[in-house]
Amino acid sequence: MKSRRSVLSVPGHMEKMHPKARESAVDIVMFDLEDSVPADQKETARAQVIQSLVSMDWGDKTVTVRCNALDTPFAYRDLVDIVENAGQELDAVVVPKVSHPGDIHFVHRLLEGIEMNRQRSGRIGIEASIESAAGLEAVSLTAKASDRMISLVFGIADYSASIGARLVSVSGHGEAEAEIYPGHRWHFPLSRIIMAAKANGLLVMDAPYGNFKDLDGLRRSAVMANALGCDGKWVIHPSQIEIVNAVFSPSPEEIERARIVIEAYDAAAKSGRGAVSLDGSVVDSATIRMARQLWEQALHLKLVSDKQ
Repeated sequence: MKSRRSVLSVPGHMEKMHPKARESAVDIVMFDLEDSVPADQKETARAQVIQSLVSMDWGDKTVTVRCNALDTPFAYRDLVDIVENAGQELDAVVVPKVSHPGDIHFVHRLLEGIEMNRQRSGRIGIEASIESAAGLEAVSLTAKASDRMISLVFGIADYSASIGARLVSVSGHGEAEAEIYPGHRWHFPLSRIIMAAKANGLLVMDAPYGNFKDLDGLRRSAVMANALGCDGKWVIHPSQIEIVNAVFSPSPEEIERARIVIEAYDAAAKSGRGAVSLDGSVVDSATIRMARQLWEQALHLKLVSDKQ
């Protein structure tokens, strides 16, 4: 599995930004056909994304496309044109404003038909963006709506609007929250999304932080999301990538702790014990599962070797 700590949203019609995204340190390049593209540029953006996908070498980058919302006249054409002409370069499609598992069923069936028609063996994944009260209510059903599902994404700005929450920043993407609420204002919806995702073996991507000049605020936002169980975070500017990658990478201390836990548990298993005490704490099956997940991530990021 490719790294998915950071996601850079790149406007589909802005060709000059595409090579820069490829050369950046971001894990996922997401070509956006939705919010960042004006209505009169939708067709231009679609054609440009196809051109960029097939003409550039994306290497080990994870590459996705965010289509328009399914209740618009643009979405079906986004999916058909992009997947038919450049699907071989795509890891996943991001479906915005998912409010019902039927949205995922539709995209799943459409992808199935295109892949059969093109006789492609690889399968394109689906990422669902939860951006409304209705979407949050149905999130458990959405998470299990397709075996193509890879991750759930929290769409903070549209979710705020859907519940009538106060707008406290220009972007609506997480800045100045502490001024009106003691603690994490979006703790419940984000935790609810995380629960649904993890129960179904999916990843979770946190919403972007809107003020790209406030790197301390970005770090706080990323640390809280990571503590809750998110696997990564969207970014809206290249200056945010380094911090997000660092926060969602295992630290040396965490890696060493995971190694100790795994070794202790394996030693206990060999002796026939199901749990072991380590430094006064019980290492059980849940603990070892978390330790192995962190170790696998460290291996993938080449922070450790498989010989250690």
